[in-house]
Amino acid sequence: MPNIKPVSDLRNYNEVLRSCQVGEPVFLTKNGRGRYVLLDMQEYEKQQAVIKLLSKLSEAEGAIKTGEEWKTLEDLKNILEV
Repeated sequence: MPNIKPVSDLRNYNEVLRSCQVGEPVFLTKNGRGRYVLLDMQEYEKQQAVIKLLSKLSEAEGAIKTGEEWKTLEDLKNILEV
């Protein structure tokens, strides 16, 4: 079940932060509409890693479609370490 709170609850931000668990964001509303999302740092970093991976996979798919040269395993390791 989503954790939804009005943005005015930030006056007592300690309580709001306690509501923010790993994998369970807190959705803040303003005037009854969704406005902000608070995420645990681990969840944020996980989402950023997934976005980076999907971006690399998209690049690889594009390279396959255009017939670009294949990369060696060492090249791939060097690219992914960046």
